[in-house]
Order: sequence, then structure tokens, then C-alpha cells
Amino acid sequence: LTDDNFCSIVRAVEKGRVIYSGIQKFVAFIMSVHIAEVMQIFFCIVTGIPVMRTPLQILFLILVTDLPPSIALGMEPGEKTILQERPRPKEEPVVLGWMWLSMVVNGAILSVVVIAVYIIALAYYCDGQVFQSDINQLDDYQSKLMDARTVVFISLVWAENVRSYTSRSFNRPIWHDVLGNVHMQKAIVMAQICLYVAVLVPFFSDQILQLRGVAIGITGWLLALIGPVGTLVLCEAAKLITAFQVQNYQADLAKRHDAEDKRLAEAARRHQESSRGAGGSEKKAVAVGAPGKPPSFSKTAAAKCTPTGGFDGAVVPEVEEGGKVKGKFATSSVSCFGRGPKLQFVCGAGIKQQE
Repeated sequence: LTDDNFCSIVRAVEKGRVIYSGIQKFVAFIMSVHIAEVMQIFFCIVTGIPVMRTPLQILFLILVTDLPPSIALGMEPGEKTILQERPRPKEEPVVLGWMWLSMVVNGAILSVVVIAVYIIALAYYCDGQVFQSDINQLDDYQSKLMDARTVVFISLVWAENVRSYTSRSFNRPIWHDVLGNVHMQKAIVMAQICLYVAVLVPFFSDQILQLRGVAIGITGWLLALIGPVGTLVLCEAAKLITAFQVQNYQADLAKRHDAEDKRLAEAARRHQESSRGAGGSEKKAVAVGAPGKPPSFSKTAAAKCTPTGGFDGAVVPEVEEGGKVKGKFATSSVSCFGRGPKLQFVCGAGIKQQE
């Protein structure tokens, strides 16, 4: 929009791809953690164990600890190899099939790890009981249940913070450019501060959120570490499947683009042959322009299927056939497929009409 420099076009394409990739990562993260939370609550209801968090705790998780990392994912700087990826089809949805599989798998991993922590915490703090009917028979069962919920609350926040880092790439390991997104560091620090306020500040923690970070002791905090460690190991292992799917997806795009390149080349060849057969009875115009400047037209020059003005807007209109303007254009198109810019020229395809 600012100029007709080819380098500006490349930068604009790269920026657009970075934004689009950030949207995909945002959706993948927020959907995976919400799928996990639904799975966890559903498991508690079906099996008869106490629901692991209260409605206010769920609201706190969504608004305070989940939202900042998801926004940071939408501001990812982008991978250095993003221009080497094939252009996506216009009709393609934002979330692809292999992305849905990745979201469900990672949500299931998060659920399994957190549920395991919760069951262990229930057994430890509730005198070996894990079912709601048995826990209700214990003395001071509400305080004991609060301690177990506090452990799993801490573990879930830590696990989701780890999950936000693993979500920065669908196929690269977490340690690849781990500190490349400064917004993610800020979001995680904010989420951790909110976590410690929620479980440690008197009255707000025990009376409002019903969490007791001090009462669980060092054992509870160590038990909560199972969540992030398990999430890190299993989510990174799941990337092996996702990396394979990404590779197949890019290979499929490559086949489709190669087929389209062959089709355009064949169309250009046929038009050139038909032009030669006409015996040169037509007079045509060629756009001649220096890079960065609008092309000027010469009605006496012979039309060619090569750009005459560099990369910047070479256009070849066909004119003066029988004294009338035909109004069909031949236009150049630039495609970057990761192997450097490639200039294609399609002559006489009737792409654009002239009034």
C-alpha cells in the first residue's frame, strides 16, 4: 500500500503470515486448555469424586491465568522460515484438521495429568478417601477438600503456563527460541503473580476463592509440580505426531502449487504459439517502466512474455487489432515458494478488462 517496491511486497506477505500463524496458535492454546477443563469437570461428575474447583475458581482461571498467555501467543514474532512455507488456499479454514487433533490430544494430556494430581491430593489430605460420599463422612471435610483443591489449582496454573510455551510452535521443541516472545514472559509473570495472590493472601484466598496455599505445606507445593512436569514431557512427545502431519500438509501444498505452475506455463506456451501463427498482423503495446515508477506504453513495440520494467508492474495490453482496442491484459505475477522469488508471465489471458 505504501509503494510498488518488490521488497515491500515480500515484507507485507511475511507480516501477514506471522499474524495468521499467531491467530492459529491463539486458537490452538485456548481451545486445548478449555477442552481440558471441560474434561476434568466431566470426569469428576461421572466418577463421583468431588468437583475439583468452584465456579469462582473457574472464572478466575479463565480471566486471569489463561487470557494473558493466549494474547501473548497472538503476538508471536513468527518463525524465521515462515516464508519458506507454501501459500495456503484461499478457501482453507483457519483451524485445519490436524490442528483439531493436536488440540484434543493436548487437552487430554492436560486433563490426565491434572486429574492424577487431584486424586493423589484427595488421598493424601482426605485420609485416603477420593469419593464424595466417603469424604462427606470425615471430620472437617470441607477444610481437607479445600487443601486438595488448592494443590490441583496450583498444579493446573503451572501446567497451563507450560502449555502456553509448548503452543508457540506446532512442530518445534519448546527450547527452540524459548525467550523469543517478550510478551509471553510478561504474561507468565502476570499469571504467576495472580496465582500467588489467589492462594496466599488472607481473606481473599480462603474466604473468597476457598484456597489455602499455606495450609497445604511444602508437600502440597511439591505435589503440584507433577502437573507442569507431566505436561511438558507429554505435550512435547505429542509434537512428534503433529510435526509429521505438518510435513505432510506442506508436501500436499507443494504438489498443488507445482500443478498450478505447470498449468500456467502451458497456458503461456499455447498463447505464444497462437500469437506466432497470427503472422504478426497485430500491433501490440509493451509497458516499459523503471522499478518504483509507473510504466509508459509504446504502441509500436512487439509484445513479449517477459517483464520489461523489472519487478514493478510490467503490464502488456493488447491494442489496435483492426483499429480497435481489444482490452485484454497480460499481467505478471510473483510467487515466493521458499526458493526465492519466481516471476511468471501469463499473456493474453483476459485477466483484467480495459474500459
